[in-house]
Amino acid sequence: MQQTVQRDIDAVFPQVYGELRRLAHAHLRRERAGHTLSTTDLVHEAYVRLADSTGIPVQERPRFFVIAATAMRRVLIEYARRRQAAKRGGTAEIITLEADQIAADESSEMLIALDEALTRLASIEPRLASVVECRYFGGLTEDETAEALGITARTVRRDWVKAKEWLYAELR
Repeated sequence: MQQTVQRDIDAVFPQVYGELRRLAHAHLRRERAGHTLSTTDLVHEAYVRLADSTGIPVQERPRFFVIAATAMRRVLIEYARRRQAAKRGGTAEIITLEADQIAADESSEMLIALDEALTRLASIEPRLASVVECRYFGGLTEDETAEALGITARTVRRDWVKAKEWLYAELR
């Protein structure tokens, strides 16, 4: 089974590479300036995670991109957590405090807070969290989100509004 999934991902990866790069670039555009992960690094790290997974629906394009976006989100969250751990003395490296350092730390904290809020939302309203993952992290349109989740575009619009309101209140 694992070999079949690996072959499927290996076959589809070159076809979707450009789209995955666009998605990774969109993720990194929301990050702090001077982020050390490049677009290529993020795509390749997500690929490694996808290749290690089982049951990825490579034939279902919208669903595949949701899973790929989630993998990229996890890479960025882990990166932010490592950065926070290092900032709090998790490594022996001595750093100097500069203006861009402060903004970078705030960005990491905000990404972690968003991830935690999204996890809480998923425990309360899983569909709303799925819509956020599709729209925000997956970069899917309303119609693509509807197709990926098996709901109507109108439901996606309503859920998107509800989810954004909930997250905004949670993150305040």
